[in-house]
Amino acid sequence: MGNSFFFQWEVDLMEFVQALLGSVGAAVASVVSMFGEELVLVLVLGFMYWSWDKKIGRRIGLNIVMGVVWNPLIKNIALRRRPYFDNPGIKCLKPVDSSADIYDIKAQGWSFPSGHSANSTIAFGSIAYYYKKKAVRIICILLPILVGISRFCVGVHYPTDVICGWALGAVIVFLMPWLLDRAKHKALLYLIIFIISLSGCFWCRTDDYYTGIGMMAGFFLGDLFEEKYVRFENTRVWWRMILRVVLGGAIFFGLNVVLKLPFPGWMLKTEDALGYAIRAVRYAVILFVEVGVYPLAFRLLDRKKA
Repeated sequence: MGNSFFFQWEVDLMEFVQALLGSVGAAVASVVSMFGEELVLVLVLGFMYWSWDKKIGRRIGLNIVMGVVWNPLIKNIALRRRPYFDNPGIKCLKPVDSSADIYDIKAQGWSFPSGHSANSTIAFGSIAYYYKKKAVRIICILLPILVGISRFCVGVHYPTDVICGWALGAVIVFLMPWLLDRAKHKALLYLIIFIISLSGCFWCRTDDYYTGIGMMAGFFLGDLFEEKYVRFENTRVWWRMILRVVLGGAIFFGLNVVLKLPFPGWMLKTEDALGYAIRAVRYAVILFVEVGVYPLAFRLLDRKKA
């Protein structure tokens, strides 16, 4: 199942690097990979949007939801198998789903392009785009590079997966501000982006696309709702910043659990229109709450703790 295509130099490089890593190097690479995962994206977006700079946070959020939709759109076209599927000399040191068999394609997902590389480039590249300080830019450029390298070090992506993940992230980082600055009606721009992104329903058969399309819908609606009805203010009080991020993170992961409860397990796992729709709606609700509804609590929290 899937397509096997790679350059021999990629295999040789990965085998060479893995032979040098050792257990300590593998552990370090696994830790570095975490900077491209869901938890880090939530924390980065939450800190920027809820606490530091709402306007820039909105733009980073738009970039992130573009990435979590367009990456699986491409993956479901390429259908590239993970490197260790076809090359016995490459070890899988950090499976995407540690609870599943490493050769379960549905659980481990497709390889091209690298989602971690794209996501880290989008999140940290967006910060570098909007903040001109040299130190910030250096850190935000280095992190995606290290994340990408870590992905082929742990054996789950070819180097070309990583390079194309970086490229996809960079395109989004530069394209979306250009579109926003020229859009006369943000709601119309959101609608056009969403309709185009929905085209993936015709060929995407993996959970990550429907997670992404739900997150995109929730973010768009939440942003418009907040802008019209909430209009919260950022804070520079350190403990309020931490409180907003911690509570927001807890709500994100808490809702992810609670919204599964009304449905039997088989329905959540089924690979059909119903299962995908439930997943998309769940994530739409989560992002709408996080972006549009949760900030309503800031005035109350700030007043109680004043």
